[in-house]
Amino acid sequence: MTHKHRHHWLKHMLLFFAAFGPGIVVMLADTDAGSLITAAQSGAVWGYRLLLLQFILMPILYIAQELTVRLGLTTQKGHGELIKEKFGTYWAWISVSALLLSCVGAIISEFSGLASVGILFGIPEWVMVLLAAVFLIGLVTTGSYRSVEKVAIFIGLFEFMFFVVAWKAHPNVKDIAKALVSVPWANSSYWYLMAANIGAVVMPWMIFYQQSAVVDKGLRPRHLRQARWDTAIGAVITQLIMAAALVATAATIGKTHPGASLNSVHEISQELTPFLGQTVGRLIFAMGMIGASLIAAIVVSLTAAWGLGEVTGYKRSLCNKPSQAPWFYGVYVLIVFIGAVVVLSGINLVHLNVDVEVMNAILLPVVLGFLFTLAWKVLPKKIRLQGWYWWVAMIVLSVTAAFGLISGVFGSL
Repeated sequence: MTHKHRHHWLKHMLLFFAAFGPGIVVMLADTDAGSLITAAQSGAVWGYRLLLLQFILMPILYIAQELTVRLGLTTQKGHGELIKEKFGTYWAWISVSALLLSCVGAIISEFSGLASVGILFGIPEWVMVLLAAVFLIGLVTTGSYRSVEKVAIFIGLFEFMFFVVAWKAHPNVKDIAKALVSVPWANSSYWYLMAANIGAVVMPWMIFYQQSAVVDKGLRPRHLRQARWDTAIGAVITQLIMAAALVATAATIGKTHPGASLNSVHEISQELTPFLGQTVGRLIFAMGMIGASLIAAIVVSLTAAWGLGEVTGYKRSLCNKPSQAPWFYGVYVLIVFIGAVVVLSGINLVHLNVDVEVMNAILLPVVLGFLFTLAWKVLPKKIRLQGWYWWVAMIVLSVTAAFGLISGVFGSL
């Protein structure tokens, strides 16, 4: 390798590591407690019939999130701020209202996952929720963007435990192949879980988060190529984790109690542990769920604070101290508080998590509609949507939004 090539390679790697983070963080957060519970419920009720969907959603997820990267890098503005600038305050509030609804639903999901892990080890729900809330508030109010990102990635890596869970469940390849061609299209509960899986992949808060994160991290247009790789790698990883969670329950609960609906995370773990080993199985499952819940809790709370700030105009950066941006940190703490209170109210958490993902699917037309229109109109000509990719993005996002809405409404009937 010549000196020139070494210099070029080194420059490329430095740019990659500079851009690395927002895509991985948001994708690991995408596989949150609610998503994992939805995947587990899908495997328990329908076996492997929803497995193929997890792989189909990989490119869809990438297309949506890559557009947020383009918008953030080139405009240096958050998603809500751009909507306000291009469409006016009215539409900005509609968009951020959908965002806040999604964030509140998500933070409830995260705390429900953490509370359920506590139950596995005999820890009272209120203790687990309180510890998580203190950790979340302490992390964000005392750190910078980069420190929060590093902690989030480390926590998110615990989700890889679900690959171990799936492997130890010993799925049967013939059963998988048979299930892929046996789809119960006429069953409304199948459509409902399909909508939940779609809503568990492309979520409103993901679009707002990644666009705000690349701005807060200080990335610029020169990082576009590397940021795309960051997003693509994350999209593959998150859907493989979802597939692993589905396979684990399909190969175990789906075979021993086919069609059985799960009522708690504790029940999911209890059904899995005979196959995985009582102590080791419980520990592996708990580590995966903690990682999924905590990283998503960080992301959705930050997203709510960023998104609301982009519409109202208050200071909104992790570079500011709490005394310099009281509204930003106040909204973050409020979202954490709401999630904790609702979870401790005693509602059915598995059903709630699935309902939250269906709500996300129903909100997709609003979220993806704004995203595509902004990418079409705001981006500079050099990287604007055009040619064949314009058609691909338009068709993929339109079909995803329509399918999420239709399956969510049909499945709810």
